[in-house]
Amino acid sequence: MLSVSNLSVQFGKRILFDEVNTTFTSGNCYGIIGANGSGKSTFLKIISKKQDPNSGSIHLEPGKRLSVLEQNHNAYDNTQVLETVLKGNTSLFNVKSEMDTLYAKEDFSDEDGDRVGELQIKFEEMNGWNADSEAASLLSNLEIPEVLHYSLMSDLDGKQKVRVLLAQALFGDPDVLVMDEPTNDLDYDTIMWLENFLANYDNTVIVVSHDRHFLDAVCTHISDIDYGKINHFSGNYTFWYESSQLAVRQRAQQNKKSEEKKKELQEFIARFSANVAKSKQATSRKKMIEKLDIEEIRPSSRRYPAIIFNQERVAGDQILNIENLSASIDEKILFKDVHINLAKGDKVIVYAKDTRALSAFYEIIMGERKADKGKFNWGITTSQAYLPLDHDHFFENPMSLVDWLRQYAKTKEEREEVFIRGFLGKMLFSGEEALKNSNVLSGGEKVRCMLSKMMMERANVLLLEEPTNHLDLESITAFNNSLNNYKGTILFSTSDHAFAQTLGTRIIELTPSGVIDRHTTFDEYMTDSKIKELRNKISNSVK
Repeated sequence: MLSVSNLSVQFGKRILFDEVNTTFTSGNCYGIIGANGSGKSTFLKIISKKQDPNSGSIHLEPGKRLSVLEQNHNAYDNTQVLETVLKGNTSLFNVKSEMDTLYAKEDFSDEDGDRVGELQIKFEEMNGWNADSEAASLLSNLEIPEVLHYSLMSDLDGKQKVRVLLAQALFGDPDVLVMDEPTNDLDYDTIMWLENFLANYDNTVIVVSHDRHFLDAVCTHISDIDYGKINHFSGNYTFWYESSQLAVRQRAQQNKKSEEKKKELQEFIARFSANVAKSKQATSRKKMIEKLDIEEIRPSSRRYPAIIFNQERVAGDQILNIENLSASIDEKILFKDVHINLAKGDKVIVYAKDTRALSAFYEIIMGERKADKGKFNWGITTSQAYLPLDHDHFFENPMSLVDWLRQYAKTKEEREEVFIRGFLGKMLFSGEEALKNSNVLSGGEKVRCMLSKMMMERANVLLLEEPTNHLDLESITAFNNSLNNYKGTILFSTSDHAFAQTLGTRIIELTPSGVIDRHTTFDEYMTDSKIKELRNKISNSVK
């Protein structure tokens, strides 16, 4: 379907790809993974013909069509919503536009009539007469109401634009669908719709995503960019991750007999197969996991940060008590009548459809903002470490990372450079990296610095607002594992499904009509029929 031949890409002395040869076949979904800077987005640009390689070629089977999810959310601001979707199939849209132009001519000639006849045949072959209704159906499935279909894209909010661009990429059943971080800015329900859509999609999908749940739900193969090459492995992300970790352990066990290693492999594959068979993942639909062999998986060159949260002291039983808390913005109620009593060890997902409610909630309980009414009290034995959604202001002054972290040291020992470098080193800022200027960091580097700061604070309550934003899969995985082992209390908000499901034990949803508080997992909360009914009732009352 789509083949890559002798692909090489180099920036200066840095080699991203070295003579890559690979094929993406029809009916499979390939999740492209790799460390930050490995070339994931560059590769998608190359196969989309938006960037040229230094050498090599990309070949798409003749007659096949490739579609790309647009990353510039404002690219179609002067275009109607329905027309934006139709532009997803360029060939069909060009035929339609030419016909419309000819029909609009005042001096319509015989030659024009002949041309229209030719175009109509093409249009019918492309199923063009159903194009408007198919585009409208896609939009409706993505919760873009019909009343907006003829509005300009500029009239839509950011999340609505993302959904329209998603409909554009999916429109016309492309033979190859290329998506770079498709779940960014999508809510839970839309992501679930997209997962179900792609799990039943018969054509080729090539996707880059940091959302592990999404990769698990849709991928039949993981395409690992490492050592300048791209290698395909059957299975989803979790299978690839666990099998690669097993490969590392087995290679370290030099004295272990080959028979014992083979048995361990067989047991691992059997266990994973049993789990997949019970799910509706695309992997189980496409291939039987039992046929997989992980002996060819190489130990990855990736580095995982050492994220370790310790408590300076264990908190008492009283953590946080909130009574009748309410907040609003521009006369719009964000949440009200919030009554919460946290227990020691709670790992709470704070959820809201309006993300402004989340930021307001954290700012209030951290003393950075006043509530409209209500009060809260932290237990006297608690100490808090907070990762806000917007943390750029922490990095405005230019200084080395060593000096940056030294600002938050409490004791003389903590101010010593060796001590500080230890915390930075755990977050992969070793050697000269620790002397980088704090005001030129990438988004992911800033989050890793904030985590260094939080680790050094040794708090017994962690507050995390979208903590996985900007992090790569390796950092997210290490972060997730660390928080699972943390014995203190956690309040967190996240759009990362796997992060929420594996960590949260209690869900607190903030709404303009009150609060929903349940001791359950994220998946159970989102699928429970009684909770759904209650959430819909609240949503309708707000409208």
